[in-house]
Amino acid sequence: MTGQFVTAPNKYVLATDGVIYAYRTVGEGGSPPLVCLQHFTGTMDSWDPMVIDSLARNRKVVVFDNAGVGASGGRTPDSVEQMTIDAEAFIDALCLGKVDLLGFSLGGFIAQLMAARRAVSVRKIIVAGSAPQGGEEHLMQVVAEAFSDNASDVRLPLFFTRSDQSQAAGRRFIERAAVRQDERDPESGDKVSSAQATAIVAWCAADTGNNPLLQSIEQPTLIVHGSHDTMFPAVNAYEMFKHMRNATLILYPDAGHGALFQYPQRFSSHVDLFLTE
Repeated sequence: MTGQFVTAPNKYVLATDGVIYAYRTVGEGGSPPLVCLQHFTGTMDSWDPMVIDSLARNRKVVVFDNAGVGASGGRTPDSVEQMTIDAEAFIDALCLGKVDLLGFSLGGFIAQLMAARRAVSVRKIIVAGSAPQGGEEHLMQVVAEAFSDNASDVRLPLFFTRSDQSQAAGRRFIERAAVRQDERDPESGDKVSSAQATAIVAWCAADTGNNPLLQSIEQPTLIVHGSHDTMFPAVNAYEMFKHMRNATLILYPDAGHGALFQYPQRFSSHVDLFLTE
């Protein structure tokens, strides 16, 4: 399999915060561009090329490593707030203007906060496999169990259910994500995982009362979640849907945390419809 994302060159930009951010762009046309925000310890190469290429058919898609991750400089923050500020600095450095956001897992936290902060102009957001402040999470437990599972790839138990169909979809995703050979990002180490785990636990442990952050988000939001997500259970998706002003919720069947990678074409179609309507 070849496509735009598999061959897209790494690019670099110096932001006003002094950090050099690594990024890739695919697609053109459409307005505004779609900026992708990645999951726990994930890099640019953790995205599914099929998803990125499909989304890039009608718009510019920007994939990047946030500060301290992958090929980007700087330090990995231990708070969602600082991660959001860093992502805003990157968007400003590229002079993207108004943007749409796709946030997966931890990236969904950042998308929510960026939409609420309004430091950059956000039109619409897609939140996949994520949770609100004060949400339910089993991150460290699920990660520990996945590593003890002795699977051929830890993403199989982390992102997919144990059904034959889900596991087969997981293997196809892993094959797609491994196609790129040149300019691959370095894998995330303990400094990244420790800082990001602290940020996730603090976000989900926050005492938010009646979810004022969610209620402050005015942008149209598409929430996509797996029916059997063990890392961030599906109740999180419903809580976000219930408290947001203008949200649509989709649950994918027999799907875990990586539902968007299990159903890449369905997910891309849903996102494309949401962004173009």
